[in-house]
Amino acid sequence: MQYITDRKRASGLGSAKSGTMHHWGMMVSAVGLAILLPLFVFTFGCILGAPYEEVVAYYSRPFPAIVAALTLIVGMVHFKNGAQVAIEDYARGLTRQALILAVTFLCYAMIATGLFGLVRLAL
Repeated sequence: MQYITDRKRASGLGSAKSGTMHHWGMMVSAVGLAILLPLFVFTFGCILGAPYEEVVAYYSRPFPAIVAALTLIVGMVHFKNGAQVAIEDYARGLTRQALILAVTFLCYAMIATGLFGLVRLAL
């Protein structure tokens, strides 16, 4: 017989052994987005509506291209994790697994497509 208090059993990683790390990852990506989104708005806003040649010249500079790439990656990973939490809360069984896989594939496909387009602009 173990004499462990309720607090001792609950401390650490929680009953599922993964909730704390998932929550921490969401908080870190939220802080990253809080920094990146204003930078993206200011870098993208000044080139919005410009001719194609100016956009290509603008995104061939490193700072706007890096800000756009980081915003895309962090935003999609944050979306994937948030959608996964919502799916885990409201779906069960095989539907849950299929939806999580679909959201994961969709987010990584969007990251790949966005980075491909950004690289085509920058090079």
